[in-house]
Amino acid sequence: MSEKPAVNVSLSDNANLPSDGPHPNSKSAAKKEAKRLEREAKLAAKQVKQISSTPAGEKKAKAEKEKKEDEAVFINTTPKGEKKDLSQPMASGYNPTAVESAWYDWWDAQGYFKPQTAPDGSAKQEGTFVIPAPPPNVTGSLHIGHALTVAIQDTLVRWNRMLGRTTLFVPGFDHAGISTQSVVEKRLFKATGQTRHDLGREKFLDTVMDWKTDYQSRITNQLRRLGGSYDWDRVAFTMSPELSKAVIENFCRLHEDGILYRANRLVNWCVKMNTTLSNLEVDQKQLNGRTLLNVPGYDAKEKFEFGVITSFAYPLEGSDEKIIVATTRPETMLGDTAIAVHPDDTRYIHLHGKFALHPFINRRIPIVVDAEVVDMEFGTGAVKITPAHDPNDYEVGVRHKLEFINILNDDGTFNSNAGERFKGMKRFHVRVAVVKALKDAGLFIETKDNPMQIPICSKSGDVIEPVLKPQWWVNCKPLAEEAIKHTRAGEMVITPKQSEADWYRWLDNIQDWCISRQLWWGHRCPAYFVRIEGKEQNTSDGKNWVVGRNLKEATERAKILANGEKFTLEQDEDVLDTWFSSGLWPFSIMGWPEKTADMEHYYPSSMLETGWDILFFWVARMVLLGIHLTGQVPFKEVLCHAMIRDAHGRKMSKSLGNVVDPLDVIQGLPLESLHEKLYEGNLDEKEIAKAVAGQKKDFPKGIPQCGTDGLRFALCAYSGGGRDINLEILRVEGYRKFCNKIFNATKFAMLKLDRDFVPESAAKPTGNESLVEQWIYHKLNVAAAHINAQLEERNFMAATTSAYNFWLYELCDVYIEAMKPMTDESAPAIVRKSAQQTLYTCLDYGLRLLHPFMPFVTEELWQRLPRRPNDSTPSIMVSSYPVYDACYVFAQADKDFDLVFSVLRTGRSLAASYNVQSEIQLFVHAQSNEEEALFKSQTPTLVALTKGCKSVEVIRSSNDVPPGCGSAVVTSTVAVYILVRGLINLEAEIAKCDKKINLSRLNFEKVNKVISQPEYEDTVPTTVRAANEEKRKTLEAEIATLELSRQMFTDLK
Repeated sequence: MSEKPAVNVSLSDNANLPSDGPHPNSKSAAKKEAKRLEREAKLAAKQVKQISSTPAGEKKAKAEKEKKEDEAVFINTTPKGEKKDLSQPMASGYNPTAVESAWYDWWDAQGYFKPQTAPDGSAKQEGTFVIPAPPPNVTGSLHIGHALTVAIQDTLVRWNRMLGRTTLFVPGFDHAGISTQSVVEKRLFKATGQTRHDLGREKFLDTVMDWKTDYQSRITNQLRRLGGSYDWDRVAFTMSPELSKAVIENFCRLHEDGILYRANRLVNWCVKMNTTLSNLEVDQKQLNGRTLLNVPGYDAKEKFEFGVITSFAYPLEGSDEKIIVATTRPETMLGDTAIAVHPDDTRYIHLHGKFALHPFINRRIPIVVDAEVVDMEFGTGAVKITPAHDPNDYEVGVRHKLEFINILNDDGTFNSNAGERFKGMKRFHVRVAVVKALKDAGLFIETKDNPMQIPICSKSGDVIEPVLKPQWWVNCKPLAEEAIKHTRAGEMVITPKQSEADWYRWLDNIQDWCISRQLWWGHRCPAYFVRIEGKEQNTSDGKNWVVGRNLKEATERAKILANGEKFTLEQDEDVLDTWFSSGLWPFSIMGWPEKTADMEHYYPSSMLETGWDILFFWVARMVLLGIHLTGQVPFKEVLCHAMIRDAHGRKMSKSLGNVVDPLDVIQGLPLESLHEKLYEGNLDEKEIAKAVAGQKKDFPKGIPQCGTDGLRFALCAYSGGGRDINLEILRVEGYRKFCNKIFNATKFAMLKLDRDFVPESAAKPTGNESLVEQWIYHKLNVAAAHINAQLEERNFMAATTSAYNFWLYELCDVYIEAMKPMTDESAPAIVRKSAQQTLYTCLDYGLRLLHPFMPFVTEELWQRLPRRPNDSTPSIMVSSYPVYDACYVFAQADKDFDLVFSVLRTGRSLAASYNVQSEIQLFVHAQSNEEEALFKSQTPTLVALTKGCKSVEVIRSSNDVPPGCGSAVVTSTVAVYILVRGLINLEAEIAKCDKKINLSRLNFEKVNKVISQPEYEDTVPTTVRAANEEKRKTLEAEIATLELSRQMFTDLK
């Protein structure tokens, strides 16, 4: 087990919190609320009726439909924020809708989501646990990947809260500049045929804000339904006045520190979005050779050639000679300003310092020598240089002081620098036209397949163009050096290890970050061009710019720059990259740049949990900015979860129809309704048809209702440290059935508690416990120890497995069955009372163990349990989490009952192999006094746990085995017999015995051969020798037992 949690809580501790107080709601307000809820419930009932209806063809389906219509549909009549009334008997079965109703609003109203602090407002002595929830984009509703994030984070928050720590889980939303503007522009055009330019900046921003308000409300509902225990009083938005102040401070401080600068450099230009992008927002599409592709902004029937390399010749000035170059982008030759050759290439020494002539533009092209960009062995060894449209060529242009000629307009058409012949043409039409013109001029050489990658905008799908633009940049090198230093010092841990390796690799090779975006939705740059009257000025560099936290500060700085001359201030029209604001998230939500109490108590955060795919987009930016602006790493741990894919391993995509809304999994949704939701987005008819086909394949019967608890548990169970999760809805439905098992088991178990049952004041063993009680206490303790250790290790798959196994295979399958005779009216009072107390403790702590994963069903069931005397804990979510407790260690009982259980499984297996389903008579042959006493004391348990069992008799001699028994060995000293006389084919059973005897003898000989080897005693470890000896004895006993059964069957012939 890993190191024990810092908080010292035992299995018997309880949170010292006040019980429920009176609610301020008036009676009339409560009645109104109840009526409102009833109206909503009737509407929900109507929807459930629609969902449950099935085609009337099959009798079984029709019967199911009639049965569901006859059932009373749940109506939530609990006024919002009030505690659910559980005075009525439990429902006949588990209904997620009923179980999950009302609890969240009550938790929120009671303030349980807020950090519990010491009297002076500081964190409790048990420590703090703070997670800044990754803010979902307001582009649209949450998908199942977001549900994974909530499930993991809220599990950790609830667990830490129950361990007594001060917890804070801060919710919020990201304005997501380019993504939100893109989706709103698409929706606007689809609905009205208008563009943002038709509306104008102010009206368009109002439209986007309406979208944001709508989707923030939708996402909030999803987060609440998923059970996230967020402190909603602290909800943040990246464009709120408070967080916008932080963004402005960030920009100004980086500029003042010399980290942020303005320069005319190559950027990634998206023609479709009409904005620059960072390298991280560009996808690389792999082509294996010649490929025809559609490009956004062109006719759908038009396709353009990619994945080829085109060779052509430039004529040399004053000569008939030509020099051959090659390119994957023929259109860029219109911006060529040099041809580079290697200084050691003897083929071109005579051309050093000479010029080529551009065939379509009046331009002399110098031939330069450059050892860095030219590979003599590749192609012709001559490279065309387009400094204004290629990253490598840009560096050559800087080195050789070449002319930088921009040939591209922002809208993707070519400008006058490309020559009158091509001016005004769209870029890929120019590609075709240039190749034709080269052929006409006799300069075209060839086109060959060329495996390559092409840059694609991750938002629009457009082909990215490198273009020179004056922009604001962040020098990331010094920031990255600090991040590496702090990470290597152990101030921040990244898991899994694979992500840590990626982290260092990316920081070591970090490039400067372009933060300007040519959008309208976002934080406008707090930078102002100082236009001095009567003076020619360049806007490309930063010499004539000032920055300011407000207009007053900018004006004061402009006065100094203008040096007494008249000027006007023009604010930069561009907005800032979204990540420039979300990179401040862990501290801006705490009030930075102000020195707030939250900054003092809750920064740095304990953990940042997110997907590995945004480790560099977001996590790195937070670390870079956090260290520079606050002097601290913003969180102590980074946990990267897997990416959710569909059951076939495909990435979730709206066009594939495999994007899943978590609410659809929680509530269930018919296939037809899944289809209808596709029309709510921006997919075209072709994409919708493809998505419909995908939904039919993946969800032929729609999505079944799984409930929040089942979904959360499933997502945690999937989280085992890998980089991908292939989600199968049927597995999620399986955990809904687990919820049903917990519900029904608790309901049944509570019937075993008398109406006047009162739990002991302390959850400690009394000394009256039977073997099975000691065993279940031991297993409970083991489960508590394992789950705590596994959550500390962030191994959610192992933690859910431990919880699942305890409930299903130990509590439900064994103890609840075994305690039935112990709780009968005929059982002695002391036995009955002890069994009930043990049952109560197991239910109480078993539900607590599950609560972080399954908050709703555990609260529903825990609230129905009686409380211990003097225990006023109002909710399971503020109760103490079970941890390892030495008083529950029953090692011998665990060993003894495991042997009993082995006998039980052997008996069940024998009954199944002989197909004996009732009147089962078992005989347990024990060769020692201790084993005989053990099995005799457990015969009631063996009978109770063996379905159809009439009796279990313990015998000391094989001579006491009645004729006609089948047999199986448990250990070298224990065997189980089952009476099958008159129920079997004797010849067949004798043949089976012969086969088993031969196999056992063969294995026996193998073990003996190993044991008989020379130097065995000296070379084989003691543990291995002991295991081999036990195996030899067991095989020996197995042979004797089988021979006895064979003789019995022979005698019956």
